[in-house]
Amino acid sequence: MTNDSTPAELTQRIESLESRLAYQEHWLDTLDQAVAQQERRLEKLEQLSALMRERLREQHQALQTSDSQGGFRPEDDIPPHY
Repeated sequence: MTNDSTPAELTQRIESLESRLAYQEHWLDTLDQAVAQQERRLEKLEQLSALMRERLREQHQALQTSDSQGGFRPEDDIPPHY
């Protein structure tokens, strides 16, 4: 940078820098909102995954219990069209 800049040129450079800074702040806010939204969605998906794992575990245990007791198994049932 040279010291030969006029006040008008300096003003123009400052305005340009302020404009760039405002644009960057806007994008940082936008990205921050997107990250926060993704975090909330990820938490919901993790809760859903845990619930599905638990239900699958329960069904598996119930199936093992019915198999060990010689009970009725849905896969052994003949469909009505036979």
